[in-house]
Amino acid sequence: MKASRQSITDLILHLHPRTVPYSTIRFRLSWGLGGMAVTLTGLLFLTGALLLLVYRPTLGEAYGSVRALGRDIPLGYWVRNIHHASANLLAVVTALHLLRTALTGAFGSGRRLNWIIGLCLLVLVLTANFTGYLLPWDQLAYWAVTVSMAALGYIPLCGEWLRGVLQGGTEIGQATLSNFYVLHVAVIPGSLLVLLMWHFWLVRKAGGLVSAPEGKVPLRRISVVPNLIVREAAVGLSLVAFVLFLAMFWNAPLLEQANPGMSPNPTKAPWYFQGLQELLLHLHPVFAAFVWPLLGGVALLLLPFVPNSALPGGVWFGSDSGRRLAAWAAAVGALLAVAAVLADDALRQPGVGMAADAMLARGVVPTVAVFLLAGAGYWLLVEAANRTRAEAVMAVLVAGFAILVVLTLVGVFFRGAEMRLVWPWLATGGSL
Repeated sequence: MKASRQSITDLILHLHPRTVPYSTIRFRLSWGLGGMAVTLTGLLFLTGALLLLVYRPTLGEAYGSVRALGRDIPLGYWVRNIHHASANLLAVVTALHLLRTALTGAFGSGRRLNWIIGLCLLVLVLTANFTGYLLPWDQLAYWAVTVSMAALGYIPLCGEWLRGVLQGGTEIGQATLSNFYVLHVAVIPGSLLVLLMWHFWLVRKAGGLVSAPEGKVPLRRISVVPNLIVREAAVGLSLVAFVLFLAMFWNAPLLEQANPGMSPNPTKAPWYFQGLQELLLHLHPVFAAFVWPLLGGVALLLLPFVPNSALPGGVWFGSDSGRRLAAWAAAVGALLAVAAVLADDALRQPGVGMAADAMLARGVVPTVAVFLLAGAGYWLLVEAANRTRAEAVMAVLVAGFAILVVLTLVGVFFRGAEMRLVWPWLATGGSL
């Protein structure tokens, strides 16, 4: 028995350092987001393996096999609901975990590679959600993927090629379902496991979470077992209980079988891409589907390499003053997004296509305007308000995140038929 306990401890210590700074086990430092992501990934692997026993990845059987879960398999729909809830929660938790890393200064020297791996993990999680979206082969899945694949085609030079590779042809059909199935059950889970192990190893190598400076007082370290492990187990088990309970009431959507000849109105992308779909309503498609996501991705990749861009480690927002600045940045970003959506919807004539000079008016001009606004805000904070570079970078990051959240909320809850703005209780066509 003693040997068994020792072997479990040794396994844990392959994932964690033997000791960690005492200040890093505070729940409010990390909110357990990393452990939550691992727990949800475990639930996804377990329920996914069970669903594979029933699911058939062919056009003739896919929809029927999903329906059979509720009709012929005891607790089959509950297992599917757990899988669905875990996948959606994982997308949210991974994004928040990445944001937490930035807002507690955990991407500085020695942690830059792990920041990049975290970005890759977020992309993999979203891709896993997206590829799994098509598998039920119902109306919601078919048309959501159709919208997303159409956006992919706007990428210059390689967009149509990439779309053709993923679709396996010019239309969404059996080849698309097979491609998405293989990506969803083999390629992405395998890549996810490799990057997760790498992520853990880098955290372990860095000595655990980033800790707050303690002045001249020697850094106090405590043993991982049991201090940290007990906390992680409590968070993980609480989350499992929450997901199991949630899955009793939150049903994974399943509409009628996919019908390529009858599109719903409105046709919406999966919720995590509806911020980008909202951009497509206001910007030239090349800028909405390619230029802005590319600029945002490159900015996040380069963030740790900008000198003095990381906040003081282990302190949310760097200080109390930084917390107030972040609140203001979030409010300004959200208000700007709401104002831009309302103004553009008021000026845009429904049913009228983009003008010939749309590339300039709805692409170059808004992009330059956003750059100038972000640059002016950064300059004012650093030069006029005497904020540090890290605080100014944080403010821009928080404002950008707030804008993305607002655009996503507008797309999910406030877009009705013909993608017109409506109150949430009148919006249809999408489902979480």
